[in-house]
Amino acid sequence: MKLTIRNRIAAIAGAGLALLLSTTAAAHHSFAAAYNMQTPITIKGKIVEVRLTNPHSHFFLDVANDDGTTSRWSFEAGTPSGMLRNGYSPQVIKKGDEVTINGFRARDDSDNGMLRELITADGTLYGMFGPQDGGANSTR
Repeated sequence: MKLTIRNRIAAIAGAGLALLLSTTAAAHHSFAAAYNMQTPITIKGKIVEVRLTNPHSHFFLDVANDDGTTSRWSFEAGTPSGMLRNGYSPQVIKKGDEVTINGFRARDDSDNGMLRELITADGTLYGMFGPQDGGANSTR
């Protein structure tokens, strides 16, 4: 088969389209696939680290267990810009701060979860989903 300019353009366009579609499909996922949305959890602990990175922010907590040991929990949250719009900022919650996180546990039973709302020791609430969680940066 002779590769004409027309065939080369078609092949390049087809390869580009396939690459674009595979990248787009891989970038989207369902929280319900990774987290058990039917079983909410509440976890209290101390902030170890907050990562405001795309595509999702992460909050890491040290949680005291009943037997005296400590577990490190990781909570996936919204996009960094979404968290900022909902009232959270890196100056508000610092390493060592005690917080309560309401969310959903990972389906794999690891110490991972999805953050629905974060409540500071003074009762200030920062929600992943904004106003439907009682309002961003509201106090209970």
